[in-house]
Amino acid sequence: MPKVLILVVEDQAELAELYASNFKSQGFEVDIAHDGHEGFEKMKSERPSLVLMDIIMPGLSGLEAVELAKHEPSTKDIPIIILTNLPDSVEVQNAMRLGAADCIVKADFTPLQVVEKAKKFLDPPAEPKGPNRRYLSS
Repeated sequence: MPKVLILVVEDQAELAELYASNFKSQGFEVDIAHDGHEGFEKMKSERPSLVLMDIIMPGLSGLEAVELAKHEPSTKDIPIIILTNLPDSVEVQNAMRLGAADCIVKADFTPLQVVEKAKKFLDPPAEPKGPNRRYLSS
């Protein structure tokens, strides 16, 4: 059965690994990027099925990465879920306006709950759709 690739873009390494571990335990393939620039580059090269994007990161922020991704033809259809602890911030509002699929407040969800919430944005793994989805063989 094909596996779905999830990209976690989070500058806190321990938190990124925690999210990755929970996705892997549910049968997903996972890659990690530690800033917005690396995340955007991996979105272009790997074409993940879903991206979890921290909004506040050094260098290229999550907001800037969302803006780049939604203007790039090869990444514009990849769902991006914003991760934040500032749910009412201007950055989150702007990310949603730019095309982010959803926002998750990190403090309000366990990593396993994040996985469950993210699943609703994924195409069924048995039926890959479109050139922007990457399904890896198991």
